[in-house]
This record gives sequence, structure tokens and C-alpha cells, in this order.
Amino acid sequence: MELRAFYVIMLVAFLAVSSQAAKNKKDKGKKGSDCAEWKWGSCVPNNKDCGLGTREGTCKEETRKLKCKIPCNWKKAFGADCKYKFESWGNCNGDTGLKIRTGTLKKALYDAECQQTVEATKPCSPKIKSKSKGKKGKGKE
Repeated sequence: MELRAFYVIMLVAFLAVSSQAAKNKKDKGKKGSDCAEWKWGSCVPNNKDCGLGTREGTCKEETRKLKCKIPCNWKKAFGADCKYKFESWGNCNGDTGLKIRTGTLKKALYDAECQQTVEATKPCSPKIKSKSKGKKGKGKE
């Protein structure tokens, strides 16, 4: 009987400690700001021109920094905070040797100033791809 009482007391103590820890974690996320009009700057990478970095925000006289990330394969001209939906690549232009596709603005993050439409270019492929007839990989030899 004493063992059962001990387990009940331990269970109650564990629940009390875990609920207090959850409350502290929830309160940690709130920084006590009553400001609603935050203006965020662009993400500034820590090293080189992509990867992890910080973004600074201001509201009235308050300043905050957030962690952010710029993908290393992102087009620098468009900005990491401007998200576009792109069409398929167009035909190769024989004069310039480039293919072009257009993207329309899908979302602007952190109040970024983004162009409504953008164009991306890439060099035309020099060879014509053909389907191979034989299968590669494991098989009977």
C-alpha cells in the first residue's frame, strides 16, 4: 500500500514539473512587445552570399534580430524573400543562345519589395538528348 502511495506522489510531482516547464517554454517565445507594425530588413548571410544569417526588424524604437537562411542555389537578382511561380522554359533563341522563362510573384516575405514579374535565362543545351536503348545496372552477364 505504501508503494502505491509513493508512485501516486511521484506521478503528481512529475506532472507538476512538466506542466511548469511547458509554461516556461511557452512564455519564453513571447518577448512582451505590443508593437504590431514591424518592418523587416533583408536576410544578411553570416558568410559569403548564402547560408545562415540574420534579419533585423524595427518597430517604433524597438529592434529585433531573427535567424534566417538564404538557399545557396537561389537567384540573387530576385532576392530570397520574393517567391515566384515560373513557366516552362521557352525555345532556344538561336541569336543569343539562351532560353528564357518568366516568373510571376507568388509571395513577398517580410514586406520585401519585389517585382511583379521576372525573367530567368540559361544557356541552350548544346547536344540533343536521346533515349538510350539498353538498360544500365545489375543484370545477367
